[in-house]
Amino acid sequence: MKVFELDLPGARAVFSTRQGGVSEPPYDTLNLGILTDDEREAVAENRRRLAERVGVEREHVAMGRQVHGADLQEWTEMQQVAWPPVAQRGARPPVALREVDGHVTDLDGVALLVLVADCLPVALAGGGRVAMVHCGWRGLAAGILERAVERFDEPPTAAIGPGIGRCCYEVGPEVLDAFGAAGPHLDLRAVAVGQLEGAGVTDVRHVELCTSCNPDLFFSHRRDDGVTGRQAGVVLRA
Repeated sequence: MKVFELDLPGARAVFSTRQGGVSEPPYDTLNLGILTDDEREAVAENRRRLAERVGVEREHVAMGRQVHGADLQEWTEMQQVAWPPVAQRGARPPVALREVDGHVTDLDGVALLVLVADCLPVALAGGGRVAMVHCGWRGLAAGILERAVERFDEPPTAAIGPGIGRCCYEVGPEVLDAFGAAGPHLDLRAVAVGQLEGAGVTDVRHVELCTSCNPDLFFSHRRDDGVTGRQAGVVLRA
């Protein structure tokens, strides 16, 4: 399994790729997205493999139902944390996930996870706390990064994982206007860095790879016209 890993103060950030799983095309191979049309059993095995690679029990991976918003969930008790089992197609999900696009905790042994396929996964760490944030343009425009930084007593260190680059991210006036940007291409990474710096974060680290430009490494919603898998950003206390 190929992953990109960055050390942060008291924490590790891990960014998965599409390599090292069992899914068949077009979700080959390490698809983690249960809301795709991939086989449920394959997604379950891929999730097990990622948890093993990160070094936590599968049941100690915390995630939510992402809605491109700005809400975060604080995980304060180990009993809350359970990466829900994968239901059979058409079955009612066994665990109701909260609609959140970010997670914060100071618990040991808990991995915070977001799923991405062009959006930026952003990890934060400092003062014994960690956060993982799903950053598409809507979440960034709604202030999710600033909200996450506010959960720390002091400005944390940030790690921004792979996401769609300016080279491949042509957007319309609605998106450009949200950031006062000139088009037609938006640099989502530069937007995230600017917001982090505006919130007082001075140490920002990167896995600066474009998901759309690297089909051998990453799923890309835009490149693949929506028929694609999901990779993950994960952070946990070291």
